[in-house]
Amino acid sequence: MALSDRLLDAWYTGHPALKLLQPLEWLYRRVVAGKRARFLAGEGTIYRAPVPLIVVGNITVGGTGKTPLILWMIEHCQRQGLRVGVVSRGYGAKPAQLPWRVRAEQSATEAGDEPLLIVQRTGVALMIDPDRSRAVQALLAAEPLDLILCDDGLQHYRLARDLELVLVDAVRGLGNRRCLPAGPLREPVERLHSVDAQLFNGAASDTPQGYAFQLQPTALVNLLTGERRGLDHFAPGQALHAVAGIGNPRRFFTTLQALHWRPVAHAFADHAQYSPQALSFTPALPLVMTEKDAVKCRAFALADWWYLAVDAAPSPAFVAWFDTQLMRLLSTRLLP
Repeated sequence: MALSDRLLDAWYTGHPALKLLQPLEWLYRRVVAGKRARFLAGEGTIYRAPVPLIVVGNITVGGTGKTPLILWMIEHCQRQGLRVGVVSRGYGAKPAQLPWRVRAEQSATEAGDEPLLIVQRTGVALMIDPDRSRAVQALLAAEPLDLILCDDGLQHYRLARDLELVLVDAVRGLGNRRCLPAGPLREPVERLHSVDAQLFNGAASDTPQGYAFQLQPTALVNLLTGERRGLDHFAPGQALHAVAGIGNPRRFFTTLQALHWRPVAHAFADHAQYSPQALSFTPALPLVMTEKDAVKCRAFALADWWYLAVDAAPSPAFVAWFDTQLMRLLSTRLLP
């Protein structure tokens, strides 16, 4: 087990050695508290877009389901006739320049795996840049837009936002509720009191703390041909190799088990780069991976490689709340 994996387990299961990291946590808290205080005071350069901007982020390290929810938000807004754009840090991307407009025909190395997935799935206008304020300005210069979604960026305080949505893993929660490096929090837990909504990935129902949403498997898609098959394509009990290079690989493996298959789990680091050799497993079995991994593996995929298509399904109460917020933002920001 890698050091990062051991630390992640310690954050969520507890370990006495984490106390040794508390002085560093104290320093980290001072830094993030200072950044937020300057943002709230309006100090420094803070860019406000001329159209509504919604941040979808988290306060924990690791995957919470941001990409599936952003895909849902894009499609939901597009069905209402809104011109939606997305900005992202583009973690791991190596574009020729920054900001960089992501196109569907680009490689994951150039564009980043999550941005490329989003563009290939929705056709949305998407710009990557670690400086998200610069990404927003470049996107608006390239496209007429009604609304911008910021993938992550909750802690990017040089960018003004009209709405903050925070995602939380309903199973893992906030771990030991301590900040980095003694815990998984990017900001103190009190930060949740100031966001507009919390969404709990995997929760069965809404709670006073926030809304529920589920990740629902919808199909198996062949990497080579693009052919879609139903979830009954593999018989119950089918053994298969399962590949996940995401923030929380266990969730993916649990999903496959819930579909009554027998996954041989192969967990990789988040945003891992793959090669044919890295995915050469024995015995020979069908291979199923996440859609995020698939965008990096199509060039060397074999005939029995598939990805599991997954869609976010937020609760009806969240959908109603979100539509109300959209109407409010569009009427106050776009109308003269």
